[in-house]
Amino acid sequence: MNSINVFAPASVANVACGFDVMGFALQGIGDELVIRKTENLGLNITAIHNADSLSKNSDENVVTVSTQALLDSLEIQPEFGFEFELTKRVKPGSGLGSSASSSVAAVFGVNELLSKPFSKKELVAFAMEGERLASGIPHADNVAPSLLGGFILIRSYNPLDIIELDYPDDLVATVIHPQIEIKTADAKRMLRKQIELKDAITQWGNIGGLVSGLAIADYELIGRSLHDVIAEPIRGMLIPSFKEAKEAALSTGALGCSISGSGPSIFALSRGMDIAKAVATKFEALFKSIGLESYVHISPINAKGCEVLK
Repeated sequence: MNSINVFAPASVANVACGFDVMGFALQGIGDELVIRKTENLGLNITAIHNADSLSKNSDENVVTVSTQALLDSLEIQPEFGFEFELTKRVKPGSGLGSSASSSVAAVFGVNELLSKPFSKKELVAFAMEGERLASGIPHADNVAPSLLGGFILIRSYNPLDIIELDYPDDLVATVIHPQIEIKTADAKRMLRKQIELKDAITQWGNIGGLVSGLAIADYELIGRSLHDVIAEPIRGMLIPSFKEAKEAALSTGALGCSISGSGPSIFALSRGMDIAKAVATKFEALFKSIGLESYVHISPINAKGCEVLK
């Protein structure tokens, strides 16, 4: 096989209480990457569609940086190079794991072309190097669900320990992306370096409650646990009408609502498609009323993660 076309889904990270340790994959939205073997050694980005601002320099793009991390871990280097054609369908600065989708597509596709020397879970560490370039911190709460699919918990970063969680099949996410940009690195710098013990206790309890609620399909417990006292109070101030959007989602029947990643996208989790669609209608009406262009995506949890496109 000399070329491959792969799809890496967008993702929702943090999932309210799980700052940097929880995430889930979305369906129908993600980055596509065509990778070809080349006779010349090295990594070359030939084209980037839908994102003119992204660099093609191999030291400045998450596609090539994450790929290089993978190649550096091989015992025997390939006698060929790779070229990449990236189609961005996850907008940078959206809070939906844009850099993660590109990083994941790269390491997954190159691994396939190398006859799979690494497992999907092992690829997470390489994709995290793309996140290091994008935000300064090699976090896994976007790359892990984008690679593996489903709902993910990162129990530990050192050593890296990724847990694939059970979850109810009828969970549906409604995500709205107001057309403003919030850079992950900037959003992380805003957060407090220290938190009060009472807030830490609340957050730990909510993470445990969410994991348990997902496992036993206890929707009331899921709803009680989708509560963030660490990042949301600070980051919510950056998103116009965030408080009103959250109130609208909960009043419509959503289990919970919070900020996707560092924002500005907002997600709500609902039991079933009917409620998810009703939440989408409320979201759209709210942002239209304040004159802010936005895009809504409705998605069940993506159980596949990154995959080869036929």
